[in-house]
Amino acid sequence: MTAVQEATAAHRTAAVTDRPPRGPGRWAAPPRPVWEEKPSRAGLAAKGLVLLLACLAILFPLWIVVVTSISTRKAIDEAGGLVMIPTDITFVAYQELLSGGQVTRAALVSIGVTLVGTLFSMAVSVLCAYGLSRSGSLGHRWILMLLLATMFFSAGLIPTYLLVQSLGLTDSYLALILPSAISVFNILVLRGFFMGISQELIDSARIDGAGDLRILWQIVLPLSRAVVAVITLFYAVGYWSAWFNASLYLNDQDMLPLQNVMIQLVQKQEAPVGLGQAIKTGELSGLAVQMAVMVMALLPVAVLSPFVQRHFKKGMLTGAVKG
Repeated sequence: MTAVQEATAAHRTAAVTDRPPRGPGRWAAPPRPVWEEKPSRAGLAAKGLVLLLACLAILFPLWIVVVTSISTRKAIDEAGGLVMIPTDITFVAYQELLSGGQVTRAALVSIGVTLVGTLFSMAVSVLCAYGLSRSGSLGHRWILMLLLATMFFSAGLIPTYLLVQSLGLTDSYLALILPSAISVFNILVLRGFFMGISQELIDSARIDGAGDLRILWQIVLPLSRAVVAVITLFYAVGYWSAWFNASLYLNDQDMLPLQNVMIQLVQKQEAPVGLGQAIKTGELSGLAVQMAVMVMALLPVAVLSPFVQRHFKKGMLTGAVKG
């Protein structure tokens, strides 16, 4: 054996013997930080208990609202108000609410405003974010600074109301959309996500003759489904839950969305128009009607949120970190 071979063999022997043993035929892995260690059974049990308590704290009030909405007047009177355990079940409250009248009209108004407002807000936000994400676009830095300034400074409520009034938008559904159509935060999240798309991919499409709108529609948006889904949900929930603009700019009771009707119902402690006879006959309770309206207001968000939940991590974190 030559001197080089002996040195190589000695080096391998030393490298092997320096590794601390972990068991027969195995070697110990390098030490890991404490937060990366596998949790103990007690730790897993504690985490499960905390998550269970958090779920109960969220679901228990919802359970009470749903059960009360489908309870008869007798069951509500026996429970002294809110019902926790269903006994006599009836869907009269939902049948009356959906049979026409103020609540049905308000629900249709909320659905229409949510659909139109979300489409308009997403169109403007996507176009603005894509333009700001391109470093060569005209005046993108100044426009970005102006948008950021609106996050910290605003004209206030009275100037906004005077502006809407001067534009003739009072008693108009546009007053529910235009004053709150754009969120600078959502634009910044979209911009950050768009900036993460490979510039070489966009340049290759431009070389092939594609314009900006075609690049946005066929390349950028398909690659940004996660963030677009999340921002769409943000806008939709905002329009569906909004009530302040309607209370300011709408004087016609027939134009009010569902949230405002629900507020009036809870504050005045009375049933909407068309339900008074059912309450007088004892078939329906006013509290059941209130809970049923709340369920109708919460149902769309509760149904849509799980389908967008899987996009939250990719859409929000990637868009917020980059750019």
